[in-house]
Amino acid sequence: MAAERPLRIGVIGAAACTPKQARLAEETGRLLAEAGAVLVCGGGPGVMAAACRGARSAGGLTVGILPGGSAAEANQHVAIPVVTGMGYARNVIVVRSCQAVIAVGGRYGTLSEIAYAAQFEIPIVGLGTWKIRAPIRHVRTPPEAVKLALKLAVRD
Repeated sequence: MAAERPLRIGVIGAAACTPKQARLAEETGRLLAEAGAVLVCGGGPGVMAAACRGARSAGGLTVGILPGGSAAEANQHVAIPVVTGMGYARNVIVVRSCQAVIAVGGRYGTLSEIAYAAQFEIPIVGLGTWKIRAPIRHVRTPPEAVKLALKLAVRD
């Protein structure tokens, strides 16, 4: 029998974020790592870097699904860069690699990841993100977001 894998939780959000969004993402990443989850993201700056920084500060594993053709594009807190050369099309891979996603803020790239998650029936937890007609469960704090994402995560 294979060993049980840790949960893979995505943290999605914009490459350019506010200081508040960065704080939320960093705390979210730290809490995910403390819970034993692997953090999956797009591997870039902004929300992604903040979430990875938080996860790494707690000894967590971070995976960055990169849009470009070089691992050097990953933020310094990504432990495992996955080079795709696919641009925004890599958003499908980000979402499909997760058992739940937490959206922190975000712009149009985040919106596309939310749409993919909804299409693939992957649970979405929102922290100050898009308020659209989609199955996003909005919460106010990182502890609420992490607790809910871990509870809703689709088990493989």
